[in-house]
Amino acid sequence: MMKDKHISFSDKSFVLTAVIGSLLVMAVVIGTTLWASKETAAETDEAVAAVSHFYLEAMADRRARIITNLINNNFEHMEKLLPFIAGERIDSQETLRAAIGQIKTLLSLKRFALVDEDNVVYTQYTTYTGGSRHAFLTADKLNKRDISTVYLYGSAKQLCLAIPTDGLVLFGKPFKACFVQIDIEEIASLLAFDDPGRTYFGLYDRNGVNLSNTNLGSIVSRQNILEATRDILSKSEWEQLCSDFDDEAHGGLTFAFNGAEETLFYVPIPDTGWMMVILIRESIINDQIRGISEKHLEISNLQIVVTLGSMMLFAAALLWRLWKISRMKLEAEMKNSRAFQSMANTDSMTGVRNKHAYSEDEAALNRKIMGKELEKLAVVVCDINGLKIVNDTKGHAAGDKLIKDASALLCESFIHGAVYRIGGDEFVVLLQGKGYDTREETIRSLNQQIEGNIATDDVVISMGYSVLKPEDELLRDVFERADQMMYERKKELKRMGAKTREA
Repeated sequence: MMKDKHISFSDKSFVLTAVIGSLLVMAVVIGTTLWASKETAAETDEAVAAVSHFYLEAMADRRARIITNLINNNFEHMEKLLPFIAGERIDSQETLRAAIGQIKTLLSLKRFALVDEDNVVYTQYTTYTGGSRHAFLTADKLNKRDISTVYLYGSAKQLCLAIPTDGLVLFGKPFKACFVQIDIEEIASLLAFDDPGRTYFGLYDRNGVNLSNTNLGSIVSRQNILEATRDILSKSEWEQLCSDFDDEAHGGLTFAFNGAEETLFYVPIPDTGWMMVILIRESIINDQIRGISEKHLEISNLQIVVTLGSMMLFAAALLWRLWKISRMKLEAEMKNSRAFQSMANTDSMTGVRNKHAYSEDEAALNRKIMGKELEKLAVVVCDINGLKIVNDTKGHAAGDKLIKDASALLCESFIHGAVYRIGGDEFVVLLQGKGYDTREETIRSLNQQIEGNIATDDVVISMGYSVLKPEDELLRDVFERADQMMYERKKELKRMGAKTREA
């Protein structure tokens, strides 16, 4: 009896020890699993923040470059216009307004104006005193490019780009500057996202004023961004935001409001005093991650033995899913950017490449020329004869047809070249490879056809060309030789009976 009791007591002790030991092991495994899950969730949140920060920075930089390119293109247009204006016979305000109207039509400069030394502003339709409206006129003389923001009556805001016009005298008056104004809301329309409700953007000045009149999410909306975030951010975060805006420095931060986590990133737009701000709501992505985490914990409770391995696989799956989501969004953004760039680089009338595309390709070729990486390159400068006469006598519809016919003739002839329309009646062709090797034959054949067109009153184009020489430092060197040759050719065609601007 005593032995049986002893065995029974030992059996109970063994069972109790096994149960307690098992419970302790299970507690340790479950605790380790929960700890690993929390650590994984924290690391996942950090990964989400890092990828979101990279994604926002890329979007903000890309849109800031769009505005910078728009500004540079308008400056280039104005600088190219000054010799044209100086060469026109402008002897009254009426002829000046007509010239401004022609400029706006050819180069799409919607709000182009000239300013005389008395700060009188001349537009296509009116004149006014601009000293109080335009800050750059407070100085007696404008010495360089000027970028400013103009606040019109009401809530309208415009970007003003001005350059000096030294030596320009029209109908007896010296002129000091010319400028264009671009509605900021028109700029904002170029930057819009395709996923409203999740990603937002806005243009702000250094004081936090909303220039683009766009909503930056539900919290900031269209308010002053510094005032709207004062009570949302911590004191240090808000002061850093204000400091970055004042110093025109880039940065970013993440904050939570009413249970929703949002991240914004901001970059300065050079020389404008503006800040480009992008905001994205992360709550949807985070909710997906939390749902997957909870489901994983339920599975872990049933499969304690493989908890650690499952957590590693889960973390890998999360990172892969996050990478895939980010990649899809970046690919969509890149697709939109390529589509916009294609539109921005194509001449809407002729379908060939435009001045913006030429400027980009010129910059790329300049790098190769300076690096001595390019040997064979030819530049053909083309100018349509008689476009002004056609516009004046037959109307702009006939003039547009002449431009299209000339473009088609150039494209058919230079099938191995890149054709650009860089002005109203001006084209440039860049020849490399096979186009370079066959240039003499192509130009000779095209000139013969053009000379025959004089008698039939068909398309007549003056062409000049030049090739890259070892001493050339920039593409502009080749262009200028070709341009000079084009003007000589224009005189030759005039002697043959071709029409010019004057007759």
